[in-house]
Amino acid sequence: MKARVIVASNRAAVGVYADTSGPILVDGLTELGCDVDGPVVVPDGEPVARAIRAAVADHMDVVVTSGGTGVNPTDRTPEATRDILDYEIPGIAEALRSHGASKTPMAILSRGLAGVAGRTLIVNLPGSTGGGRDGLAVLGPILAHAVDQLRGGDHPSGGNHKPGGGHKPGADHTPGRDHIPGGDQA
Repeated sequence: MKARVIVASNRAAVGVYADTSGPILVDGLTELGCDVDGPVVVPDGEPVARAIRAAVADHMDVVVTSGGTGVNPTDRTPEATRDILDYEIPGIAEALRSHGASKTPMAILSRGLAGVAGRTLIVNLPGSTGGGRDGLAVLGPILAHAVDQLRGGDHPSGGNHKPGGGHKPGADHTPGRDHIPGGDQA
């Protein structure tokens, strides 16, 4: 899986301080099996949209943005993302907020989106290191399957899904069949 991390931060983009969320996302996505590009640090607003469009044009499987999702007047990452998406995946954004809210009530102020442009999954995360870690915790179990689906993979059934690879060859894919540890069907 090819991934790019884009950090939206006016201050980090001009060197007022070093970005800390981007490296966490790069490391986490690498651990999830991604070949990661970035972090690319850009100012809030239109530069975020340009960076996302470039990532989609570069055929990235996954784009994770960090920052610009709150209620500050300069936080425009969701708007930049929405203009690019072919469709949203609200369940991911809802899960991100829910997971974050279990740790801090401020997580519900995130307006981050998740969705698809072409065959690229795009996910907005908050700009904090905690928001990045929480985002990785939510994305970890679903990322390979989402990318597999965007590549045209088959849906798993009966526990036959192998991360990143659709169904197990030769398995009985009858809905409702019990999965037996070790991979064989009863």
